[in-house]
Amino acid sequence: MSPRLVEPSFWKQPLDDRMHEMIDIREAGPFAEVEFFNEMIGETERFYAVTRFDEVVAISKNAKDFSSAQGAISIADLPPEALEFFGSFINMDNPRHQRQRAIVAKTFTPTDLANVLESVETISREVIDDFCEKGEVDLVAALSQPFPLLVICDMMGIPRSEFDTVLNATNVILSGGDPEFIGDGDPLMAMFGAGMQLTELMNELADERRKNPTDDLTSKLVHHDLDGEMLAPEEVAPFFILLAVAGNDTTRTAISHGMNLLTQHPEQRAIWQNDLDGVTPTAVEEIVRYSSPVTFMRRTLTTSLTMSGHDFVQGDKVVMLYGAANRDPRAFADPESFDVLRSPNPHLGFGGPGPHFCLGANLARRELSVVFRQLLTRLPDIEVVGDPVPLDVAGIPLVGGIKHLPVRFTPTVRSNVT
Repeated sequence: MSPRLVEPSFWKQPLDDRMHEMIDIREAGPFAEVEFFNEMIGETERFYAVTRFDEVVAISKNAKDFSSAQGAISIADLPPEALEFFGSFINMDNPRHQRQRAIVAKTFTPTDLANVLESVETISREVIDDFCEKGEVDLVAALSQPFPLLVICDMMGIPRSEFDTVLNATNVILSGGDPEFIGDGDPLMAMFGAGMQLTELMNELADERRKNPTDDLTSKLVHHDLDGEMLAPEEVAPFFILLAVAGNDTTRTAISHGMNLLTQHPEQRAIWQNDLDGVTPTAVEEIVRYSSPVTFMRRTLTTSLTMSGHDFVQGDKVVMLYGAANRDPRAFADPESFDVLRSPNPHLGFGGPGPHFCLGANLARRELSVVFRQLLTRLPDIEVVGDPVPLDVAGIPLVGGIKHLPVRFTPTVRSNVT
């Protein structure tokens, strides 16, 4: 048993403290049985935490026996109506998953993303311009939060006037029940409200693009007949919610953790800062491995089977803990060390290999590469000056978010000041 995994206090610890505690769980065996109380149904349930690299990889590859659709990828089963709002094809199995992912993937080709990738540089510069003269800010509010979401909103064609609406709704959906974002209300109702708000916004935009197409991703999704397949009208909004939530918060969390790691490990920062071109690719991968922004994904057994000496039965839930797997000494040398030169680095920070591997991984890599390159050149002495403030979660968070991170730096002029 490992009840600490479902205690909010476990996830509010500093990253290294939490991961140090994970060592004993991982070394006790590849699967840790965990009981939790499901408030939605008023019953105690259980899942098996998967903490080792090889088992996470094997489960990720085997979507036939380990389902994403049975009850969703969250710890507790979500009601069917919630699945219509949250997750899109992340909560599906084949053939439905394969169909939707294939349609969307054809708009995520290098050619189609070329303009988006170019805009990442412009948006990063714009966001840093907004705070570079201040000398001291909350990095989450100033950079980590707006930067990746602006990229996604611009990519989808969401007007800047709606940015705060999207930001507030995505904060609610991934708040883990944090009262700072949901207030005193019921967390599930707050999530539904945020989902409906984003759905309404996206449906209005999709209707507008059907009448007046542009070159944004929304237009592509509602106009392009890709090999006879298109997203149905009711499928567009859930995809946007997946993109706005998953694509935003993972990059946002990686930026915050990355900045904190560079402050904690000045020798690694110096290595990176002294060779930006050479080190950026490996440094970005190491930030994702070490911080593992996506905490977990759940799968449900569709059959009885034995894996690594454990007998599973149909209906068992397994929860893949990516952070634990990314520090498995069976897969990584000196895994508890933060090493910006680490290579090879076959981390699972974008999910395990298989049909559900992160579709936006290359966009996330581009965002992290650009933003850290700009931070380390424009604000070369930026450093964290207080403890990161984690989400005040009610259970295991889907994304191990940091909601506040105070930083200080020597003020500098805006890039557009001549």
